[in-house]
Amino acid sequence: MAFFRITLMRSGIGLTKRSKGVLEALGLRKRMKTVFLPVSPETAGQIMRVKELVSVTEVEEELSKDDLKAERRPSPGFYIEKPARHDYTGEPIGMEEHLEKSDIYSICYYKN
Repeated sequence: MAFFRITLMRSGIGLTKRSKGVLEALGLRKRMKTVFLPVSPETAGQIMRVKELVSVTEVEEELSKDDLKAERRPSPGFYIEKPARHDYTGEPIGMEEHLEKSDIYSICYYKN
């Protein structure tokens, strides 16, 4: 089944009561709000009354609120090739062969 994806792009402030009523009937109350309505002549007529205020596309399936939110989320700009390794051996860090015996015990150790 096909749906109209209708997004209110411009506000209805300053319009006639009839135009505001059409927006209310379509379920559009705030800017950038998106609704999905089945394709029908009645819906097409309502869209034509407010065609300057809305953006309309025809889609095959209705999206949930979570899907719409995920669609708006921008790409992070990076991707992870492989996760970092955190397998510390517990060996002292540094150059213990260049230090005196008493300094070796002050070297930090990573613990698993």
